[in-house]
Amino acid sequence: MTRLQVEVWSDIACPWCYIGKRRLEAALAEFEHAGEVDVVWRAFELDPSLPKVAPDATPFLERLAKKLRSTPAQAQVMIERVVSTAAKDGLELRFDQLQQSNTFDGHRVIHLAGAHGLRDAMKERMLRGYLSEGEAIGDPAVLERLAVEVGLDRVEVRSMLASDRFTAEVRAEEREARELGISGVPFFVINRKIGVSGAQPAEVLRGALTQGWNQTMGDQPAAGAGCGPDGCD
Repeated sequence: MTRLQVEVWSDIACPWCYIGKRRLEAALAEFEHAGEVDVVWRAFELDPSLPKVAPDATPFLERLAKKLRSTPAQAQVMIERVVSTAAKDGLELRFDQLQQSNTFDGHRVIHLAGAHGLRDAMKERMLRGYLSEGEAIGDPAVLERLAVEVGLDRVEVRSMLASDRFTAEVRAEEREARELGISGVPFFVINRKIGVSGAQPAEVLRGALTQGWNQTMGDQPAAGAGCGPDGCD
């Protein structure tokens, strides 16, 4: 049976990646071949230099303004735009609770979940935890708790986090993103033929899925809102 593969490079610490996930789900809900689509989540770190849990207690608004070299008021406008957009897709983002964290181990946990058929559920829990609940997803104790909630074995998760298991896999996905020229996320790759950049509307993603199903070659990747190393659109 022919199956369509949709690879999604994204980061846990990326609001547009959460929005993009919802829009992909909406696109699949209207796609007649949805039952023959495999969605594979690939790792991407927006800021690999961060410690597991950033010690800086400065509110996210102030950190964002400093990073963007803007005023807090300008940064707040940007935050409100993302929050408003997310709400239309059924998501509640809480930047006021955000605990800046390194996401590398989170990606490793997602790989572990994938070995048990729980990759999508783990990805969802990570995004919700970080962006909606203020979880410090670089903290091993937090990662362990969230993984157990999804259905993973506590001992296996703890053992994995204490080792380098899945490190090579995460690094390989990050390296492949660079080779593909991916500099911002989310980025959708359909059957290694069509690339879609950013959290595009569901109808755009559905069109790309149709193209992929028909094995057509996509044009230049469409550009949509997303996040890069220097911040989010």
